[in-house]
Amino acid sequence: MQEYMKSAMPYYGVPGPQQRAIWTRIFRANTLRSRPEWRNAALALWRGAEFREERYAAVALTDLRMYAAYRTMPSVPMFEEMIVSGAWWDFVDAIATHQLGDVLRAEPAPMKRLVRRWARDSNLWKRRAAILSQIRFKGDTDLKLLYDCIEPNLVDTLSTRETPGSRMARQFFIRKAIGWALRQYAWHDPREVKRYVKANRARLSGLTAREALRNL
Repeated sequence: MQEYMKSAMPYYGVPGPQQRAIWTRIFRANTLRSRPEWRNAALALWRGAEFREERYAAVALTDLRMYAAYRTMPSVPMFEEMIVSGAWWDFVDAIATHQLGDVLRAEPAPMKRLVRRWARDSNLWKRRAAILSQIRFKGDTDLKLLYDCIEPNLVDTLSTRETPGSRMARQFFIRKAIGWALRQYAWHDPREVKRYVKANRARLSGLTAREALRNL
């Protein structure tokens, strides 16, 4: 598991279904009564983790339905910390597509402003999170917001201080995210995705275009 995820942090080796069974039992037996208590418990798990599954538990705790009311703008700094310090797709994608999406639904105006800023951030993972934040929205997708998040990532804004290796990683993870976001929206409006890919074909990587059109 550690080798597959290219993780410096070791794994216990507990498969996903067993992890979820453990979390369900423990989280139900230890209800958190306030947002600060919920936040403190999640960050204690996250910051004190010695094994990757402990960080998965922190992400799972912040995604529980019973705490949906806490997934609003005041909780975004916690999610931002997890995204920036986690800095890998397993953490980032889960938080972006669930927790950030919930905040976007709960408080669309301030969250849209933040997502647009993140889409231009110097941090690769905040950019990816911004692009993926509406993955589960289907027909409720704000298409302008999606394109606003994609647009600054179509042009290579590579810093001269960035190494070739980090540049390659950034390009792959961003291009993959754009393709995934478009592919998910295509389930709702395939014509629009075809139109967008055709209109921007010269600016999209082959990877992005293939991902976007995979199911069409």
